[in-house]
Amino acid sequence: MRIATVLLPDAGAVRVGRVVDDAVHVLDAADSVLDLLRAGTLLEAGEAALSAPAVALDDVRLLAPLQPPTVRDFVTFEEHVEGMRQLAGVPDAWYAAPAFYFSNPYATLGPADDVPMPPGSAVLDFELEVAAVVGRTGRDLTPEQGAAAIAGFTIMNDWSARDLQAAEMQVGLGPAKGKDTATTLGPWLVTADEFSDLDLALEARVDGRVVGTDRLSNMGWTFGDLVAYASRGTEVRPGDVLGSGTCGHGGCLGELWGRGVSHDELPPLRPGSVVSLSVEGIGTLTSRVVPGVEPTPIPRARPQPRGPSPRGRKASLLPPDDSNDAFLPPERAHR
Repeated sequence: MRIATVLLPDAGAVRVGRVVDDAVHVLDAADSVLDLLRAGTLLEAGEAALSAPAVALDDVRLLAPLQPPTVRDFVTFEEHVEGMRQLAGVPDAWYAAPAFYFSNPYATLGPADDVPMPPGSAVLDFELEVAAVVGRTGRDLTPEQGAAAIAGFTIMNDWSARDLQAAEMQVGLGPAKGKDTATTLGPWLVTADEFSDLDLALEARVDGRVVGTDRLSNMGWTFGDLVAYASRGTEVRPGDVLGSGTCGHGGCLGELWGRGVSHDELPPLRPGSVVSLSVEGIGTLTSRVVPGVEPTPIPRARPQPRGPSPRGRKASLLPPDDSNDAFLPPERAHR
């Protein structure tokens, strides 16, 4: 079933409903999708919704299916890694485990939301992903248990400011502000029982032009593997979102640029750009880019003195080499 979160314009109320064809059966209760996941009653609520009145999808505003407490974004498509590394090869470490970073749950947008340019960025990119939503709490799960813990799937667009990302990752951390302004989820959550397998067709369009196609089955790991890895030594909980990572074959502009496509042929996104991401069995997620705000100025770091500490100033706690390598054993330091 397709579970949506909608804003009813006349009532000004946010409600959960079940989408059938071009209408949504809206529940009276004010429970959110996250509430239903935590209570373990999402499927029951979806069944009960069929007895509720139907409202045309054109008469409601689709919001993000849920406001996730956490967002982990993995990198599971080998071709994406190849392109982003400008065909320099895939590092052995990629094959060892499904790497991820934590994204910003406060930046979650829905299908009807415009996407602002990140402050200070001129090189905005989209990323076509599928996200799994966790439906039950688990810790140190096996891949089989991880798969069973998934409540459903939605489309995810991991908006990426490539210029900010490239600069900040030189520090050895991140991505941070390069992926901090917006993550779009939608158009709804499709429950896991709708899928006999996940060999789903993926397509990305920019301003109506197809720029990427792939299949979800090209992931290097299954979603069960991702949930299991995420739960290692910690918990995954209902509502946690796990992104597949960007698909290959043009799942983002950055991969295509890395393969030699010029910015003239495929320019970065700009205000007015419209990105449509389609996933077989889920639907289409369309977003428009709009102008953002100017960045609030932040001063450059204050360099610390070297050598003997000046009178009246605390000595630095860092070793003489204050890079991260200074805290690593000699055999692991990147020198």
